[in-house]
Amino acid sequence: MQIESHTINNIPIAEITSEEYIIEKEEDGLDLLGNLYYQGFDRIIVHEKNITPAFFDLKNGMAGEILQKFSNYRVRLVIVGNFSAYTGKSITDFMYESNNGKQVNFLESVEKALGKLSMD
Repeated sequence: MQIESHTINNIPIAEITSEEYIIEKEEDGLDLLGNLYYQGFDRIIVHEKNITPAFFDLKNGMAGEILQKFSNYRVRLVIVGNFSAYTGKSITDFMYESNNGKQVNFLESVEKALGKLSMD
């Protein structure tokens, strides 16, 4: 796992990259949150390809548990990727609703993620 630091409008943003899954279970999300928060980041970009597909199956509760932790600590998260494979009504509605807020967003590019996270 590598952390690339972006600073836009004096706001530090962490982009996490890896060749493997970073989040495979709930504890991984909490570990990532704590690690980056400790390093001074409260805005994070994670790539969809680095999250287990189980995350996007809302029935198992993994996404809800992980994203609730990010909300509790007021850490903003953008998941970047191609979400066209996720066609179920629950997940598409969830992503749509999330994108209407500021806390968690699902966007198609790092550029859009940086733009979203660099605004208050």
